[in-house]
Amino acid sequence: MRARIVALMAAAAGITAATALPATAVTTAAGSTPETGTVACTTVLNQPCVWHETDGAGIVGVAQVSASPSQLTVVKVEVRTQHAWGSPWVTAASATTYAQGFAKAVTPRVVTEDLRIVCATAGPAQDVAQQVTTCTSPF
Repeated sequence: MRARIVALMAAAAGITAATALPATAVTTAAGSTPETGTVACTTVLNQPCVWHETDGAGIVGVAQVSASPSQLTVVKVEVRTQHAWGSPWVTAASATTYAQGFAKAVTPRVVTEDLRIVCATAGPAQDVAQQVTTCTSPF
């Protein structure tokens, strides 16, 4: 019976991943060093760069996006936590910034031992269809 439950959970996780991953490209920031807060982001218009930084006993989520200087841009960053494997991801902190051209957002500090992930959505503020969501790998 336990084997069937485990197989069912694995199948459900696979279906969830297959439906969620096309909408959220999983990336990690190359060259990131959370201790110093420096991250190497490639400049791609309307593509968010997302990472986490340590802040005392917790972490903050950071996201930035480059855009045309005349474009009203939005960037929303969220730190999500997962209490147990298979449970839903819960938003623990978020921040949203609107700006002309380049925009950056930083969440409040999150202190938790739960599994964490940082996700960002960014792009033209007036065209939701053009906004892109990117997440870090769970850590």
